[in-house]
Amino acid sequence: MLYLKKSKKQILALCLTAALSIGSFTAYAATEHWNDASTKPQVTTKTSLSDDTNWAQWKAGWDNLKTNYQQVALTPGADFSKLNFGWYSEKQSDSAKVRIADNKEMNNATEFKGTCQPGAVINEVQYYSNKVTASGFKPNRTYYYQVLLNGQWQQAQQYKTGDPENFSFIFVGDPQIGSSYKQKNAESNGKKLGNDMAARNDSYNWNITLNKAMQQHPEIDFLVSPGDQISVTGDESPNALKEQEDQYSGYLSATVFRNLPQANAIGNHDCSTPAYKYHFNNPNTFSDESTPTPAGNGYYYTYGNALFIVINSNNFNAADHKTLIEKAVKAHPDTKWRIVVMHQDIYGSGLDHSDSDGTILRTQLTPIFDANDIDVVLQGHDHSYARTYQLTSDGQPHDNFTEYTQGQNGDNHDKFDDLFDNSSVFRAYYKSQNLCYNIADKSQGTLVNPEGVFYLTANSATGSKFYNLIPQQQDYIAARNQNWRPSYSVINITADKFSVTTYDVETGSPIDETYTIIKNK
Repeated sequence: MLYLKKSKKQILALCLTAALSIGSFTAYAATEHWNDASTKPQVTTKTSLSDDTNWAQWKAGWDNLKTNYQQVALTPGADFSKLNFGWYSEKQSDSAKVRIADNKEMNNATEFKGTCQPGAVINEVQYYSNKVTASGFKPNRTYYYQVLLNGQWQQAQQYKTGDPENFSFIFVGDPQIGSSYKQKNAESNGKKLGNDMAARNDSYNWNITLNKAMQQHPEIDFLVSPGDQISVTGDESPNALKEQEDQYSGYLSATVFRNLPQANAIGNHDCSTPAYKYHFNNPNTFSDESTPTPAGNGYYYTYGNALFIVINSNNFNAADHKTLIEKAVKAHPDTKWRIVVMHQDIYGSGLDHSDSDGTILRTQLTPIFDANDIDVVLQGHDHSYARTYQLTSDGQPHDNFTEYTQGQNGDNHDKFDDLFDNSSVFRAYYKSQNLCYNIADKSQGTLVNPEGVFYLTANSATGSKFYNLIPQQQDYIAARNQNWRPSYSVINITADKFSVTTYDVETGSPIDETYTIIKNK
């Protein structure tokens, strides 16, 4: 990662994965390739999106936007009929409130109440975290919602439901607002961008990506992210917590989020402070997680006939993930599709993580996914695109390396880092143990009732930071791509079909063939 840490053990104690990524684990810097907003063609015609697609206007409004900490985040509810809301307020009330109606005038609206608890302190101002769940939503309807902010009902916003029997979602990787830190843009006169200018750049590109994706694919019903919504982890500078909240403001500023729910995993850059759990109102949170990170926990939800299980893979205690997965499956045993979302790419192809810290949970999670009939695992972390063949566990015993990944004080992680960096014998042994899989099916295009699990790793959706692909493509990788441009995937699910196509944001063209799984047993 690009940031320098003050204290390695301090970060290790706060967030295990951040430690492995930032620490002495064989580390690679981001490439020189990134998405410089100042070089993009400027919008000159007046459109409904002109304020967030015109770079000059974006720069002029940035100081106000970055301090708009009270933006609303929509999150999928526990099932299709529910919708969750989360937002900051400067005033505390007895309960947070949301109104839902079928008309913009909000006539005959139904009011839902939730919680209002102390949240972040920004610039010595106490903000409160508001969370509400609304229910009663039906397929293919148009609704309007209002949130009560600081005692005032805000402007009504539209929310359209889709078809739970035939739905699509956008899968985006590592927006990591602020990660272009230390790059030089066309307007900086040779100076490196600081956190503020980097967040401004990346937030603009984030809006561009989502606007284009929704224009090209209006069928999208919600968004899934494998984590790293922001970049500052909490201790890179004296103003880190303020900078982190500025980055969340930039992330949440995306126009489409007024109408589009988002289901985010916790990334290693999100995990070391509670800001993530203050902003997002996730359903079915796994509060029994034994070794959670400060950002919160894993969670699960259903959408139609699909079960989504979002694990906090910054917690290296695989027993927690096993318990969450089994709990979700037990609660919804009849869902046709089971999808896990996580940050670390245990089967990716990026140079930085796919052969080192990204695989730290591979030997433990692979058999857990098999045992619970997981169909798909959506991953991030490596800022490069990759998809696998259908993979299964090899059924053999393997070292889980828990002696190096468990514990609270960081000493065990230091030992692991040192061994991996300095001992070729240990490094070779570690890699040999990660050969814990079988390639169950190498078919491409459309597969019918295949065995195994399909893994997909997303590239950066903003271009805030790109990584090279690992020089030697792994045998489990069916396709990969690094064209140094932001991308996104559109995933469609019906009763019998899962299909994914990944697109270049700039051109709108696919960067890989469509991969489809048919389940008709």
